[in-house]
Amino acid sequence: MALSTDDLGSAGSGLPKTITPGNQTLKINRIDLEDFQFIKDAYHLIMHVETKPIDGFQGFMIDKDDESKGHYAGQIGRVKASQYAFADGETKSGVKIQRDRSVLIFLQNLCKALDINEWMTEQHNKHDTIEAFVDSFNKTAPVEDKYLDFCVVGKEYVGKSGYTNYDMWLPKAENGKYGYGNTKDGKVITYDEAKHLKKLEVKNVDSFGDDDDFSVVPNTSNDFSLD
Repeated sequence: MALSTDDLGSAGSGLPKTITPGNQTLKINRIDLEDFQFIKDAYHLIMHVETKPIDGFQGFMIDKDDESKGHYAGQIGRVKASQYAFADGETKSGVKIQRDRSVLIFLQNLCKALDINEWMTEQHNKHDTIEAFVDSFNKTAPVEDKYLDFCVVGKEYVGKSGYTNYDMWLPKAENGKYGYGNTKDGKVITYDEAKHLKKLEVKNVDSFGDDDDFSVVPNTSNDFSLD
C-alpha cells in the first residue's frame, strides 16, 4: 500500500489542523447527536466547528472519500455542548429533566446568539423527534459563515496514534458569563488553563474505562429557558 502524506495532522508551518481548548472564534459546520453508552437513550450534542480561514494553511480534507470537495480553510474540532450527556432523569433535588427539551433549550440559545431566531420559530411543531430536529438544523439553519466567540474547555487524553488529544466541551455559565457569545459584550467566559483544562496524568494503568461524568444536564440557568 502506498504511503499517504495527506492529512497527517498539522500544516506545513507546524500549525495543528485541529483546535485546542481556549478562547476561539468559530463557526458551526454541523451538529450531531452522539450516543452516551452509560445512560440509556442519552446523547452528547457535538458541534463540529471551524476557525476563520488561515492564510497559507491547508486543513483536513472536507471529505476523505471525495478530494473534489477540497480542504478546510481553518482548524476544525469537535466540541460538546456540555461535559454531561443530555438524558431523561431527575436531579438530586427532585427536578425532572427531559432530554429533548434540554437539547431544544441549548439550540434555542445558540440560535439567539447566531441571530437566527426566525429559523428556530419556524421549526415549531414540524418535527416528531429530536433526531429529526437536529437533521433539519444541519440541512436548513442559516449558519454558514456565522462566527461566534467560544470558551472551549476540556481534558487531555492519548489518542490511538499515541499523541495527546483533547476531549472538549463548553463550560457552565458563571457570574453572568457563558461558554459562547460575543466577547465585545463581555459575556464570554475567559479561558483559564488552570481551571478549564484537565491535564493528562502520567501514572500506571490498572484499568480502562470512560471517565465521563455519570450525570444529566439540568436546566438550572435562567438564561436557558424555552418559551
